[in-house]
Amino acid sequence: MAADTRRQAQASLPPGQVVAQDWGALHYGPVPTFRPQRWDLRIHGSTGDGDVRLSWDDVDSLPRVGLVADFHCVTRLTVPAVDWSGVSVATIVDLCPPDGEATHVMVWGEYGYSANLRMVDFLADTTLLATHRGAHRLEPEHGHPLRLVVPHLYGYKSVKWVREIEYLRADRRGFWEERGYHNRADPWSEQRYAYQEEPSEPPSAREP
Repeated sequence: MAADTRRQAQASLPPGQVVAQDWGALHYGPVPTFRPQRWDLRIHGSTGDGDVRLSWDDVDSLPRVGLVADFHCVTRLTVPAVDWSGVSVATIVDLCPPDGEATHVMVWGEYGYSANLRMVDFLADTTLLATHRGAHRLEPEHGHPLRLVVPHLYGYKSVKWVREIEYLRADRRGFWEERGYHNRADPWSEQRYAYQEEPSEPPSAREP
């Protein structure tokens, strides 16, 4: 990235962030092996019309949309203007809508990794189930075949290797949230750690 472009990107970042020098990969556990004939995506929990299970062929045939957005890691690194494409959350919700009492979502990846989201964050126009970066399929270490992208929150909410979407009627902490990271994860408010959560938040949002 040229110096002028880097300075411009730095000026538009959330507080405490710096522009990343490269596109590194951070994740919990090993990189899973993708076996398309055995892979599926399950949508369940507080659904309006019952659970849905999609094969890889089902997911891969859904309409693809694009998104360019900065990606903010809680480690204080930001990758600017990442070019994602994949399945919009609106498409998934059309296939399996939550019922009227669902307030949150737990997104599950391989090996039990999870991240919780408010329904409003999950349904944001910029939330995407990505299959590609640029013109190419995601690399395995970046979440191939399917990863959640929630660019308005820190990266630990953008679950790699997605296998389940669970609609919830009450909040429940995910993997890193149980280990001391902020339940909401808004980069513009620097919501990095659980100790920063407001006492006025409901106990379900503050306690594992």
